[in-house]
Amino acid sequence: MNEETTMIDVCALEDLLPERGAAALLGDRQVAVFRLEDGGVRAVQQRDPYSGANVLARGIIGSHDLGDGTVVPTLTSPLYKQVWDVDSGAVLDAAGGEDLPIDVHDAEVRGGRVLVAPAPRTARAGS
Repeated sequence: MNEETTMIDVCALEDLLPERGAAALLGDRQVAVFRLEDGGVRAVQQRDPYSGANVLARGIIGSHDLGDGTVVPTLTSPLYKQVWDVDSGAVLDAAGGEDLPIDVHDAEVRGGRVLVAPAPRTARAGS
């Protein structure tokens, strides 16, 4: 991550339950912030690209083996059950639809606080 990027303090790490999400507003962007079981945090766009609803913070956090022994954390949509890699935003299971990746924001924990970059590091095609 670029050291000049200003991170926004969104909450205390203890405010997030493991494998549960919370929505946060970063300027005019809604993001879904997740605490993983290992204490790491991830942030992605809140808008589900398949339904158009701002619901991804209510999604299910899990993991997926990419087939080469690499296991990545995943997010499953609470609506139509598409699955994304929360590190890259790539679609792992489009549930029969087209591949619509999601934006991923850098996120980290500093001093017990969750910080999120206001702009995504990966952008969906056409955004």
